[in-house]
Amino acid sequence: MGRLLETLGVELPIIQAPMAGVATPAMAAAVSNAGALGSIGVGPVGADAARKLIAAVRASTDRSFNVNVFCNRPAVADRSREAAWLARLAPVFRQFGAEPPSKLSEVFRSFVEDDAMLAVLLEERPRVVSFHFGLPPAEKIAALRNAGIVLLGTATNLEEARAIASAGLHAVIAQGFEAGGHRGVFDPEASDDCLGTIALTRLLVRNLEIPIIAAGGIMDGAGIAACLMLGASAAQLGTAFVPCPESTADEAYRTALLSDTSAHTVVTTVISGRPARCLANRFTALTDEAGLGPAPVFPIPYDAALALIAASKAAGESGYAAHWAGQGAPMARSLPAASLVAKLQSELEQALSRSPA
Repeated sequence: MGRLLETLGVELPIIQAPMAGVATPAMAAAVSNAGALGSIGVGPVGADAARKLIAAVRASTDRSFNVNVFCNRPAVADRSREAAWLARLAPVFRQFGAEPPSKLSEVFRSFVEDDAMLAVLLEERPRVVSFHFGLPPAEKIAALRNAGIVLLGTATNLEEARAIASAGLHAVIAQGFEAGGHRGVFDPEASDDCLGTIALTRLLVRNLEIPIIAAGGIMDGAGIAACLMLGASAAQLGTAFVPCPESTADEAYRTALLSDTSAHTVVTTVISGRPARCLANRFTALTDEAGLGPAPVFPIPYDAALALIAASKAAGESGYAAHWAGQGAPMARSLPAASLVAKLQSELEQALSRSPA
């Protein structure tokens, strides 16, 4: 990865996580301009919106940046299951004088079947593209590789990482269970060993030839140094960048992240239908309080979640929100993105200088 980072013009072994819906073009550009690798997530948006986001990053930087897409299995509607989900949510909506949607729909398309998104990526040719929730078909991977794009894939275990390496990607993002946001598991129905960042990173370093990027619970330069000592070529940080002024996080999100609330995170499927780690709040407690039962297939529950978030916020309630955060959240700092990268670099250098040769 050191050579790859050098080829990309990236000076620091620091990658800002895509954080779809939170990271902005301004953040990605600021991070890249500071010598790290900035990222944007286009998983929840269409091809036209993705093109605009890429253009917005390029308007502020001429350096490399990463564009992340979702490679989940396309959802298969189950109307009875979705109707039952809405019925169980109805009393919560009514607390805010609202009604749930009459039906649910798949709110975005997976890159697996989104040829329009592939066309945008091939035309725009961002220097890096990363995959979450699995891998796209081999022909899409080949097309992106042939366009000279560096490809990264997220893995939560050795089997997934081997699949990424075999598919011809350039590096693996080792996502530990501590990480905020959605688990990158390929199959959400399969058993999850919940491997932590340290164990997973070391496991992949020992078993794979391609570079490993550690992710999950990393918030400062000492954490980055620890990952490098494990053999990782770089570290990816997400929660650390949420309080930056360039993020879209609202005041309630920022306040919660910078308070004692940040000490309590949970992994829940109630928001999207896939396991994701966020700050514990009234939304994450619904499974217990309302007995919601199994959620519809990802990303269909998002349709209801977005409506509930809007209704509750309109009524002045901030407890129903998707405040994605990893277990390192209590170490969050409110700094501009470029200043945070500089701080991480300084801490990393200090940590490495104290490490035995």
